[in-house]
Amino acid sequence: MRHHRTGRIAVIFASTRNRTDDAGYAAAAEAMDVLAAAQPGYCGIDSVRDPDGRGITVSYWIDDAAAIAWRDHPCHRATRDEGRARWYSDYSVTVARVERDYDWSGE
Repeated sequence: MRHHRTGRIAVIFASTRNRTDDAGYAAAAEAMDVLAAAQPGYCGIDSVRDPDGRGITVSYWIDDAAAIAWRDHPCHRATRDEGRARWYSDYSVTVARVERDYDWSGE
């Protein structure tokens, strides 16, 4: 079951991975998932990537201050720098407030 996200801050990270160092990328991504989940104000994450390397990750935060604290976390900053140098061809970040939130399941 997904958590209610109306009113939360959504940080939308759209990226294109290059084909460099898949193991290093996977280890860094796992470490960032664990670290983000331990941060105050963290409310969850959704992530997908297609076979061509294009992906979208959305992290959810209780408020803008929590999202900014994550952006500025020293380990996250270092991994972001490494990503630009090693793993990504491009990326964009969009920050938005979730106005509506609902689910559907055919099961």
